[in-house]
Amino acid sequence: MRAADTTACPCQSGRPYSGCCAPLHRQDAMAENAEALMRSRYSAYVLAESAYLLATWHASTRPSGFDGHDALSTRWLGLEVKRHVVHDPEHATVEFVARYRTGGNPAVRLHEVSRFVREAGRWYYLDGEFPAR
Repeated sequence: MRAADTTACPCQSGRPYSGCCAPLHRQDAMAENAEALMRSRYSAYVLAESAYLLATWHASTRPSGFDGHDALSTRWLGLEVKRHVVHDPEHATVEFVARYRTGGNPAVRLHEVSRFVREAGRWYYLDGEFPAR
């Protein structure tokens, strides 16, 4: 389910989808840093781009399959990037809060500190922790 190229990018960067996450989703470009990858992965969840999510998940932690069937019943409500920390040229963390609602259920607040690793010039999502409130 692709967004129109002129619409605002779901990652809430303030840029149009065509100049933000679309080139990453089409694999015409690579994320410049861990935050850009995290934003593009959020957009992939919004747009049900499960192939992109798997492709950007590090092989050591990637699930064997990803069933995006819940994407059609999930309404993503917003993304807030709290911080992006570069530990060295190949490791970074991104803390974010994403909000979503599934079906008629109350909204969920997903607060995660995600770890990213860069291999052969490409950033990958490694894993994440849910900080205590």
